[in-house]
Amino acid sequence: MQTLDGIWSGTLQAGDTALHFVLHITSADHGSVVATLDSLDQGVYGIEARVQEPSGSTFKFEIQSVNASYEGEVSVDHRTIEGTWLQGGASLPLAFHRQQHMSASSNPQGAVATSEGTWQGALETNGMRYRLQLRISHDAQGKLVASMDSIDQGINGFRAAQVTQSQSAVHLDLPAIRGVYDGNLNAANNMLSGTWRQGADSSELTFKRSDQILELRRPQIPVKPYPYKEEELTFPNAQSGTSLAATLTTPRGPGPFPAAILLAGSGPLDRDETDSGHRPFLILADHLTRQGIAVLRYDKRGVGKSSGDYEEATTADFAEDAQAALAFLKRRKEIDARKIGIVGHSEGGIIAPMIASRSSDVSWIVILAGPVTKGEETLLLQSDLITRAAGMTTEQVAKSLDFDRESYNLVRHAQDRRVLENQLQDLVKVSGIGPAAPSAFLQRQIHWTSSPWFRYFLDYDPALALQNTKCPVLVLSGERDLQVPPKENLPLARKALETGGNKDFQVIELPRLNHQFQHCYLGLPAESRAIEETFAPEALSTISNWILKHSAS
Repeated sequence: MQTLDGIWSGTLQAGDTALHFVLHITSADHGSVVATLDSLDQGVYGIEARVQEPSGSTFKFEIQSVNASYEGEVSVDHRTIEGTWLQGGASLPLAFHRQQHMSASSNPQGAVATSEGTWQGALETNGMRYRLQLRISHDAQGKLVASMDSIDQGINGFRAAQVTQSQSAVHLDLPAIRGVYDGNLNAANNMLSGTWRQGADSSELTFKRSDQILELRRPQIPVKPYPYKEEELTFPNAQSGTSLAATLTTPRGPGPFPAAILLAGSGPLDRDETDSGHRPFLILADHLTRQGIAVLRYDKRGVGKSSGDYEEATTADFAEDAQAALAFLKRRKEIDARKIGIVGHSEGGIIAPMIASRSSDVSWIVILAGPVTKGEETLLLQSDLITRAAGMTTEQVAKSLDFDRESYNLVRHAQDRRVLENQLQDLVKVSGIGPAAPSAFLQRQIHWTSSPWFRYFLDYDPALALQNTKCPVLVLSGERDLQVPPKENLPLARKALETGGNKDFQVIELPRLNHQFQHCYLGLPAESRAIEETFAPEALSTISNWILKHSAS
């Protein structure tokens, strides 16, 4: 059976502007499709595309960050997708063509130096791997010019103030980022090997001549065949009329087995909690199942192969889906109905106690980086810590927080979403933050802030459900989590559980880990893409050891 997996290129003609796109399509193990889009002319790479369930020869995806969508018809030979790009009220024809190999020619036509062309490399520092794309060419006077893109930071077009080549030696000076590169071409002129210096730091850096951006490296993703059973299935939420697509992994043997239901964080996430090439729930499910624990994980409603409307759902709706997952798992003969627990990450860590506090069917819960502060406080604290860690001044941070508070006030009093989005647009203009942020980012933030999910989250207090949770609880947090910081949240979790009289709970802070439970440098969300590790081994073992202890007969 032919798939759409591979690299596709297309050109969108918008008036006098031609935008060259590269579409990367990959099939996940459970049959869903993952895609990212590169906009070469805009210097933007790895834009997450949300692919809808294929229907016949129709291929559809949405890019929520820029409020765009695409629908096309796949040719019989699977080499072309002819369709329409929709954005901002415009409907434009767009065809994608499958690429066999991206160009890796030795030199562009008309080059005046052997270093000219497009180069790919990766800088490895502080446990992170930053993919770089270097373009060298010449101007009308024959003088060498260059620019560099940092793919994983989403920062593009750093201009070199100086580019020189003397025989095989190439020198680049990029003052905007205080970077200097000195490299030497090999005899075939297809590799540049040298040293990157930035500030007081220096690292070895090798570029290879290629137009194809380097692949993300995710070494923890397990490789089939797995030493356990894997089943693709669906289960219903009768109350909402949705059907949730899931994967159930069970250890080999007769059972019945203890089981964990995995609940993802906020956003339109699939069953693997896929983000930036990371698939943390695949890795967690694999680890737990190898330890003798069955695992059910599922695509959120309206995501992947699940039906329903993600855009209109709130945390309460997602809790309803989790309740349906629990009811489904209880009926499986290979599962011990007395030993079913919930592992929730971030927003999933809010949902886990919502379910456990009202159902005696939950044997235990594990809360991974789940907030215990009210929604508004969580968001303001995130904004404060992240902007400071990113280098903003105290004045800039204060201005950003004032904007947040004003926008939240608009959300609370809005009756119509379209009117609210217009009000938020006006607030952006008045605040003066518009020019400092990319337009696509602002549009995504406005759309998110006006959503039913945001309105519900803003005033929800997770501590109340946690206080009413009587089953065993493990609360796990990363020391460098800037999104749900442990300093503020772990004491509140402990207080809620103690106040409620819970007799079996553990609160743990793991050193040097971020919100995703990766070893990190600062803990900034933007670092996650550059970190090769998906899930710290000590976090995995802490989770599985605690679950096994609480699932023992």
